[in-house]
Amino acid sequence: MIYMFLANGFEEVEALCPLDLLRRAGLQVTTVGVGGEMVVGSHGIAVQADIPEALFRDSNPEMIILPGGMPGTKHLDQSRTVDTALHVAAAKGAYLAAICAAPMVLGKRGYLEGKRAICFPGFEAYLKGATVAEERVVRDGKVITAAGMGVALEFGLALVAALKGQETADELRRAVLAD
Repeated sequence: MIYMFLANGFEEVEALCPLDLLRRAGLQVTTVGVGGEMVVGSHGIAVQADIPEALFRDSNPEMIILPGGMPGTKHLDQSRTVDTALHVAAAKGAYLAAICAAPMVLGKRGYLEGKRAICFPGFEAYLKGATVAEERVVRDGKVITAAGMGVALEFGLALVAALKGQETADELRRAVLAD
């Protein structure tokens, strides 16, 4: 299963654009509300998560996705559920994906050690052990990071490519007129 964690103050486009693309590609994604089912983004858009974090119980996730935004990223960083989910996912060899400020959550826990990664400008110091890349979206093995809201579509397509192949991502890119 693919999980996207949403916390109050998340960047709406960084969550909803990739979520939409993943579901268009036929992938099942469960949104997990940190702090409850109703989560309000950094621009006041309320979203009902599929489940609250208290119901998260997957011992074999395929991918964990963390959208950025403030203070959403701080709430993700403080969540024991997110911490556990990342630990389990990394131990099982699942994908870890984060955009904007959220790569700091991965970096602070050592998941970027020896990897190339990108984040929103100003958060580079949190990418512990990573080589900060120049690309807007970076995939290094099972870790996918992106710079921010302006690349949410590219980030979403990179997630689709990782899970369903580049051909599927390219077809989806054409279908949504991203070219």
